[in-house]
Amino acid sequence: NLAKIETLNGRKERAVKHLIIAANLGDDDALESLKLAYGKGLISKEDFAAALRGHQAAVNATKSPEREAAEAYFQWQEKQQS
Repeated sequence: NLAKIETLNGRKERAVKHLIIAANLGDDDALESLKLAYGKGLISKEDFAAALRGHQAAVNATKSPEREAAEAYFQWQEKQQS
């Protein structure tokens, strides 16, 4: 991913920006990477909190009764095939 490439090239600030963008789109791995970056002092508390809120908003936006019903159906179908 772009964040990893930027880190390997020594551009940690750009890497963090890419992680923030990905987290705001709901990427769980990006959020975990931002937690690590926050622990190392590479990201401010405010930026981490904003990314966390953006991630949660993206995750909430993908929730709907229809999606939950479809997920339950596919899980039921997998059990039937086992």
